[in-house]
Amino acid sequence: MKKKPLVGILMGSESDMAVMEKAAEVLKEMAVSYEMEISSAHRLPDKTAQYAKTARKRGVEVLIAGAGMAAHLAGALASHTTLPVIGVPIKSGALNGADALYSTVQMPPGVPVATVGIDGAKNAAYLACEILSIKYPEMAKKLEDFRSRMRKSLEEKSRAIKKGKSG
Repeated sequence: MKKKPLVGILMGSESDMAVMEKAAEVLKEMAVSYEMEISSAHRLPDKTAQYAKTARKRGVEVLIAGAGMAAHLAGALASHTTLPVIGVPIKSGALNGADALYSTVQMPPGVPVATVGIDGAKNAAYLACEILSIKYPEMAKKLEDFRSRMRKSLEEKSRAIKKGKSG
């Protein structure tokens, strides 16, 4: 895959890092270049808008945005770009991420944000890889190989459990 970042991973604050690092781990495993930064929709609105407006010119093709509570980061990015934006609601606050989920998933018509489950940074990265696989056939192959390994692993675990219970 290209050297310049294909995926931008953004988070609303440093406290989101533990979750968002999981997206970076998946992208590393899939050999997808990425960049990661903090860019709060509320505390750094100009930086967030500028990041979204310049991402395509810099070669970024998919954005992943993680934020908790009000979770406006993904929507703020989506309002300034037509690149695909994947929102990761972060479990935090009194509502344990439900507020972040609703804030991320409830976008107005014409400004979509794909949304994964609460703390679902891994799935956000896999979805980004699926989006990239449209353009990069080698990514499609990596995803097929990954799913094949996942199925085989689960089948082996199932056989081991079955064998243990039948004996």
